[in-house]
Amino acid sequence: MEHEVFVPFPVDTVRQALSEPDRIARCVPGLQQDADEDAGPLAGRLRLRIGGSTITYRGSLRLTERGGGVEVEGEGTEARGGGSVKLALTLTPRAVEGGGTGLLCSGTVRSEGRLAEFDAHATETVARRLLDRFGSALASGLEAAPISPPAEHDPLTEADLPLRAEDAARAEAAEEAEDVDVDDIGDLDDVDQVEDVGALAELGGLDEDEPPAEAAHARRTMIGRSTEEVDHAPPRGRYAPVPAPEAGSTGATLRWAAPAAAVVIASAVVVGRRVLRRRR
Repeated sequence: MEHEVFVPFPVDTVRQALSEPDRIARCVPGLQQDADEDAGPLAGRLRLRIGGSTITYRGSLRLTERGGGVEVEGEGTEARGGGSVKLALTLTPRAVEGGGTGLLCSGTVRSEGRLAEFDAHATETVARRLLDRFGSALASGLEAAPISPPAEHDPLTEADLPLRAEDAARAEAAEEAEDVDVDDIGDLDDVDQVEDVGALAELGGLDEDEPPAEAAHARRTMIGRSTEEVDHAPPRGRYAPVPAPEAGSTGATLRWAAPAAAVVIASAVVVGRRVLRRRR
């Protein structure tokens, strides 16, 4: 048997709807889902009306996506009686000119028991009616609960790209430097544990730039003090400031220069008088 149902929605939407078992279960007419969740949404009781009679089957359906369509396999047994039924159905959506989707249904039904007592025409009529109702329920379900389009993933930004090994190490070092607390550094007293600071001068190529002894002494003197003492201590040795000249030194010079000048003037007067006497 083949039958086509029209669904007024795009073919991609219909194809995606057919892959949702919960939605399909709501669209199957006469299906009462089983209370046991472990049985799946397509398991339960199906009531079928044919020729003025009602037959209730208990069973399940299985959906398999294949070739752009869905294959439906089902089997059930009569709730009252020993009859059974097996269903093999293929649902293939295709685009229809003018919009919408044509859902092509093709399959076979094998039955034993009460359903087998009816002729092929009656059985086919019931099957077409069920498919029409299924298509109408599918369209109504898509209107009430539309299918959301798949979320579009934003392209990866530079921050999302994996860091190279060297970049990762540099970033980790920067984070560790930011986490260092200045209070945890402590004083410089621990520097006294260095045995010989001057031993660095023995390295090759440092003889020409070796500091003078006074500078080395001042440097070794500063080591071992706290940071505050080093900041406020005056420099020593070569780097000490030149003291201002004392006022007393000028007075001492003037004190010796005055008598000397007086002696020079007196000597000049005596020599002058003697010269005048000789000329007379």
